[in-house]
Amino acid sequence: MKSTICLASMLSACGAVVVFAQAQPSNLQATQDPRYPEVIATCKTPPPGRGGGQAANARGGGAQGRGAAAGQGRGGAAPAAPAAAAQADYTVTAIPGVIAAGQRWTSVWQTTGNNADGILASDDGALLIAQNDNGMVLKIDAKGQASTVYRDTNTGGALSVSAKGTTFVVSRGINTSILQLAPQRRVFANRYNGDPLECLGGVLNDLTADSRGGVYFTMGGLFYANPSGVVTAYGENLRTNGVILSPDERRLYVTNGASVAAFDVQGDGSLTNQRDFAQLPAGSGDGLAVDAAGRLYVTAGGGAGGAPGVYVFGPDGAQLGHIPSPRTLITAAFAGPDKKTLYAVANDRRQVDVYSIPMIAQGYTGRAK
Repeated sequence: MKSTICLASMLSACGAVVVFAQAQPSNLQATQDPRYPEVIATCKTPPPGRGGGQAANARGGGAQGRGAAAGQGRGGAAPAAPAAAAQADYTVTAIPGVIAAGQRWTSVWQTTGNNADGILASDDGALLIAQNDNGMVLKIDAKGQASTVYRDTNTGGALSVSAKGTTFVVSRGINTSILQLAPQRRVFANRYNGDPLECLGGVLNDLTADSRGGVYFTMGGLFYANPSGVVTAYGENLRTNGVILSPDERRLYVTNGASVAAFDVQGDGSLTNQRDFAQLPAGSGDGLAVDAAGRLYVTAGGGAGGAPGVYVFGPDGAQLGHIPSPRTLITAAFAGPDKKTLYAVANDRRQVDVYSIPMIAQGYTGRAK
């Protein structure tokens, strides 16, 4: 198994927190940037088909929304409205210890474009969301008001905060990287086997940071950047998307098409014992979340006549139930003052809704997600 040390460089510090007031220039994912062919021409191992097809199925590979007023949300100067996304009828049935019957999803914030990805709780109970189209990270408070906490993330996508408070984002533009945002801003990892990450093909998708100082991420396959930024690949025959650590960090979960794979985490962060953890009844898995009891929450589309929403699995992989939703959800996280609210994002037809629903279950409080 080969790996290489990342090329690290310091970036400028983030700006002060400001209330979002105007649209920012669009960002481009690496595969859609005119410079992409020049980058992959340098690859010792070129991406599949030299077109980056591996991760095109990722939620990060959605519409770029070039020119969209991404991240404006309510109160901003809105662009022309996209075609309305379909809303499904749904009824929430009780899942013991997880959710009460009859609960409803509420739209708490809206925007357009390829935005609102990789959500997680901030330390004050608000919600952090990443914006591809303008390279911002926003905070959504309890009143649905948005403010900007980070800028210039180079098409930032999914977010993760470790148990020790280190904040990371997947940077999806040219010079693709795992970007550390706090406590100091720097490129944490951007190379694999001596090549730029672009050489893996497709879009850098999701990540989960461990308490050792490393980061697991998905980009077609499954990878671990150790605390020094050394990137190693793990797993066989994976079609990855969402990834998350269990609350005790002894197990790693990653979506694998219509199933979820699990790995055992070793003391140095390496992964062993790949196995099927759970099978989704319909659709393909996207985002992942865990609660304080170690239950796993998987967002998935309807597929094969199934209803969109969130599937809930016990620590043993048994399906406990399904929380249906009005639209297909791409990511989910517990947040709120007591972490008893589940937030999720729908993004189709360039119409983005951040939804919330009250829970009995409590999210894990030992880290942001």
